[in-house]
Amino acid sequence: MNIPNLEHVTIPTNGIRLHVAQSGSRYSPLVILLHGFPEFWYGWRHQIQPLADAGYRIWAPDQRGYFLSDKPNGIAAYRFDELVNDVIGLIDAAGVEKCFLVGHDWGAAIAWWVALRYPDRLQKLVILNVPHPAVMAHTLRTNPEQLRRSWYMFFFQIPYLPEAILRNDDCDLMVRALLAGSAPGSFTNGDIDKYRQAWWRKNAITSMINWYRAVLQMPPDMSGDMHIKVPTLILWGVQDPALRHELAQTSLELCDEGKLVFFERSSHWVQHDASDAVNRHLVEFFSPA
Repeated sequence: MNIPNLEHVTIPTNGIRLHVAQSGSRYSPLVILLHGFPEFWYGWRHQIQPLADAGYRIWAPDQRGYFLSDKPNGIAAYRFDELVNDVIGLIDAAGVEKCFLVGHDWGAAIAWWVALRYPDRLQKLVILNVPHPAVMAHTLRTNPEQLRRSWYMFFFQIPYLPEAILRNDDCDLMVRALLAGSAPGSFTNGDIDKYRQAWWRKNAITSMINWYRAVLQMPPDMSGDMHIKVPTLILWGVQDPALRHELAQTSLELCDEGKLVFFERSSHWVQHDASDAVNRHLVEFFSPA
């Protein structure tokens, strides 16, 4: 996919360098798009141009450990605090006080935490198909069905073996994760080729998996107030094979000012399956009341 006027830059933040795909005027309100596993900035290919056309400045980073961004060694480098501080560093580097923050999958998990720890740095928050961290933690402890669906999180805790399996089958497991339940055409063969190129970057597979290792081995502190104070929009594909859609409503209850939109026919990859509708909701939500 060719995205007009797209620029690629490297931004220093939190002691590392992140590759960022950017579009739109530098004087426009900033929207940061955080991808999840196993994607990279290209996971927002359907959103970047429509948001730029709507008058926003778009930054879509490769998060740490992914594609062209730095891949620090060790599990501790992928703790929530580090990942959150990467985002705050991006906001600082953009020269703005606040941004609109959008996250999908792991990007949504980090977006929740940015809103919890730094609500003053966000104008609005958009979450795609990942529950509030407190909801996810409670559900994993109490719901056997969700525990079964999240089997891969525990598989990834095994040292070396997940990487060996993925390399041995040319990352076909991750391809199957992308295609699971997604709408026909959401991921073309050309898209899959780009993902494989990103996954085969030196140290990328281990760095990506280290996000899962860090969250279970070095979990974040949830002892404080876990309510979200910034206006929040939750967009949720109901056909998600990994996350029960009931988690979305429970997450909404922790938002002081929240709205939930279900996409009945979309999968976990809602921004691909229903890109036009997702874009409309984003632009509408960002627009001044």
